[in-house]
Amino acid sequence: MEREVRVRFAPSPTGPLHIGGVRTALYNYLFARQHGGKMILRIEDTDSNRFVPGAEDYINEALAWLGIGIDEGVREGGPYGPYKQSERRDIYRQHVRQLLDAGKAYIAFDTPAELEAARAATPNFQYDASTRMQMRNSLSLPADEVKRLMDEGAQYVVRFLIEPGREVEVNDLIRGKVVIKSDILDDKVLYKSADDLPTYHLANIVDDHLMEVSHVIRGEEWLPSAPLHVLLYEAFGWADTMPAFVHLPLLLKPDGKGKLSKRDGDRLGFPVFPLEWHDPKSGDVSSGYRESGYLPQAVVNFLALLGWNPGDDSEVMSMDELIAKFSLDHCSKSGAKFAFEKGKWFNHTYLQELSDAELGKLFKPVLEANGVDVSKYSDEYIAQVAGLVKGRINFVKDLWDQAKFFFVAPEEYDPKAIKKRWTPDTPAQLEELIAVMDAVPDFGGAETEPAVLAYIADKGYHLGNLMNAFRLTVVGECKGPHMFDITRLLGKEETFRRIRLGCERISVNE
Repeated sequence: MEREVRVRFAPSPTGPLHIGGVRTALYNYLFARQHGGKMILRIEDTDSNRFVPGAEDYINEALAWLGIGIDEGVREGGPYGPYKQSERRDIYRQHVRQLLDAGKAYIAFDTPAELEAARAATPNFQYDASTRMQMRNSLSLPADEVKRLMDEGAQYVVRFLIEPGREVEVNDLIRGKVVIKSDILDDKVLYKSADDLPTYHLANIVDDHLMEVSHVIRGEEWLPSAPLHVLLYEAFGWADTMPAFVHLPLLLKPDGKGKLSKRDGDRLGFPVFPLEWHDPKSGDVSSGYRESGYLPQAVVNFLALLGWNPGDDSEVMSMDELIAKFSLDHCSKSGAKFAFEKGKWFNHTYLQELSDAELGKLFKPVLEANGVDVSKYSDEYIAQVAGLVKGRINFVKDLWDQAKFFFVAPEEYDPKAIKKRWTPDTPAQLEELIAVMDAVPDFGGAETEPAVLAYIADKGYHLGNLMNAFRLTVVGECKGPHMFDITRLLGKEETFRRIRLGCERISVNE
């Protein structure tokens, strides 16, 4: 019987979710949905010293914003809970005892000072078969000494016993078979009595097995730990149910080698977190894709193509299309440069696909943030304005720079345009232009533009100078959409008022 596809995303609540973690979650989700499987969100909070308040809620909110659906988790529940590791202590204790009883692990009493002394005395010290008998543990100490220490409540850790001389095979669905010699592995700590919690290495193996995870899809940085996890599966007698391993390529700096970091985002001006993050300790605020104006579907599409390709020329793909096309066979082995400018392109593209009404709704908060009383404008007006300028924007917030003159009359005028386009005769010519437009029966109709152009030609006026002067008085500078689309929305009264006001101000300050 074919095994049900069950994948898990298992972040630690130690801070904001990095964009690399988001991509890992996305690939897990795409793989699960394509195979009709389940997506599990497991919170790995075994490192109590690094726990950050608010981080777990942040993770859930970020995934929900991106449309990465969770089937089982802390909030969703499920048959394999609890889904938070700090609530699974009894389960881990049982499995620690199982390893100890089977002679697959041992108790170590070494203090931090003793470990530091060993590192100082031995270059590249590693707690393994060559050094363990020189340290204080249940293998090197007499049994009565071990009992005495335990009875006295001495703090200890449980280490995995790794035997040298083995070749450990890791079968990775992207990288193929990877063989690691056990001699280079150290006796990792699996459990710490100080906080009665397991380390990542034990907890994730036990949880993956008990939650019947079929595929472990995670970042490349976890590849060195894979041989240890293979050995742990064997030690528990679970080799037959070992999940398939998938180690994704790293996200690299946009402009060089090395793993993408927050510093790269700060340096080059792009977010590395899905949502804005307020650090509860330092008070620092880090930018997020949502607050920076990215659409979730654009972020998903952008991230999906960093380390994977659909096998054809497709670029713009919805979540459903990504699910249909996703294949681990098309995942890269090498790292993917974080081409953040491409992310802007995706956002621009998805903004163009929104209806004017949808874009207008997104524009409203931007208008309010800039002091505009949106109650004075109809939804239809705001939508039409957004539709006129959306081809010029990468983010919703850009609408203000491109369209603020639809809501606020200019008080200043571009001096370069004045010098180039304004003459002493311009005010009189613009007054004539007002008369021509006023005579058109339907000011906002199709007849206004031909009437104006015919008038300018009949008078022999310079078309570029007069039309740009016209735009300058209405907009404040020589930019914007088609001039008669602007005047149609502003209306006759406001258009004429701006022309006359512009003529007065420019003539005075010329």
